[in-house]
Amino acid sequence: MRKSLITWLASVLGLLILAGRLYCGDGGITPELISQMRSTARMDDHSKAMYNAITNTDINQLALNRDLIRQHNEIFSHKIKAKGITNQKSSGRCWLFAGLNVMRPAVIEKYKLGSFEFSQNYLAFWDKFEKANCFLEYMIEFRDRDPLEREMEILLRSPFGDGGWWQYVVDLIEKYGVVPSEIMPETASSGNTGMMNSLISRKLRADAAQIRKMSAEGRDVTALRAEKEKMLADVYKMLAINLGEPPTEFPYRFEDRDSNVSEMKTYTPQMFFKEFVGVDLHEYVDVFNDPTKENGKHYKITLTRNMYDSDDVDYVNADIDVLKQLAMKSVLDDDPVWFACDVGKDQSRKDGIMAMDIYDYGVIYDTDLSLPKAERALYREGAPNHAMVFVGVDVKDEKPLKWLVENSWGTESGSSGYWTLYDTWFDNHVYEVIVKKKYVPRELLKAFDEDAIALPPWDPMYSFFK
Repeated sequence: MRKSLITWLASVLGLLILAGRLYCGDGGITPELISQMRSTARMDDHSKAMYNAITNTDINQLALNRDLIRQHNEIFSHKIKAKGITNQKSSGRCWLFAGLNVMRPAVIEKYKLGSFEFSQNYLAFWDKFEKANCFLEYMIEFRDRDPLEREMEILLRSPFGDGGWWQYVVDLIEKYGVVPSEIMPETASSGNTGMMNSLISRKLRADAAQIRKMSAEGRDVTALRAEKEKMLADVYKMLAINLGEPPTEFPYRFEDRDSNVSEMKTYTPQMFFKEFVGVDLHEYVDVFNDPTKENGKHYKITLTRNMYDSDDVDYVNADIDVLKQLAMKSVLDDDPVWFACDVGKDQSRKDGIMAMDIYDYGVIYDTDLSLPKAERALYREGAPNHAMVFVGVDVKDEKPLKWLVENSWGTESGSSGYWTLYDTWFDNHVYEVIVKKKYVPRELLKAFDEDAIALPPWDPMYSFFK
């Protein structure tokens, strides 16, 4: 009996040791765990079929929901008269393209133009120059901080990104005005910003090191700012070589749809916006849907300004149904809506469709990939990363069914540059709308008068700015 007991104890001990190796210990992957994974991952007929298909075909083609595609249509009960699709190419300037596209229909209608496009390159130049100054000013302000400190690390990681927000559009236009596209057209570098950004970022990081070295040697802020101006002169030159130099004034005339030609007039960019465009940018407010934050509150994300002498981006948070109602009121009143979303999820670039369940990934892998919107934000699975414009809506029983979206990816993408965004996609992947105050309930507008709750730059929503 004693021998049997010893044998039994040894068996139990062996099982406990195996269990510890599998699930406890240092948490590493053991041969036993791999053996277990192999036994549970033996392919059934479905898995074999998926293996054969996916190893030879693009996953999205296999997962595309054909029933959804068959039911899809591009009929909208209301469309804004928008003309011409823009193309940001290989750059992160979607926020700027969308901002200028919001104003474009009004200009076309006002002057009866066949088409019209603002120069995105003009404002991109000044955005880049302002961002360089902002970065260097932060380096002066934070000159005594450890480079590994969290805010410093965020600034140093991306000193010169393409990203931006609606507020950047407002601040840039107020300071620098606008020009037509033909006055400062796109260049190779404006449409493909990677190398330019990399080289100027390299210079800015070297400048940051120089500023900190001068500070350590006892130089005061006045001396540091004098050196900063020399550094900015180099940035200006690099930008001018890549993008061209912005005009201070320019002659302009146009021909309308009836072949009437206007008189030639000389404008400054500021005059052109005030006299030719004439949009009141202060009539717009930023309404957000971040389900991790309390609704009806005013928030501000620190380190999000692109101009050092401006302010950080702020917004009021609201339920997603509020955003829908604001956007619908605006579009039905022929006011385009700038909006920010997570464009990489549940959309077909080929078909120009944004719809939940457009891809049946879960069926292919026989697993659940779903995650609620709030948790997607907290766990870095979802965040706004692209801006576009609502220019149409399909309404039934006073509720939106789907939305017509003007993108800035050229006419080769989507349905000749447009997307159909279904309403459940709005629920899950739209985070922000920019609308005029007249569409916003009074109680929501009052929240903008409250002191903003400061959010850190490591907030999930910060990702859009870089």
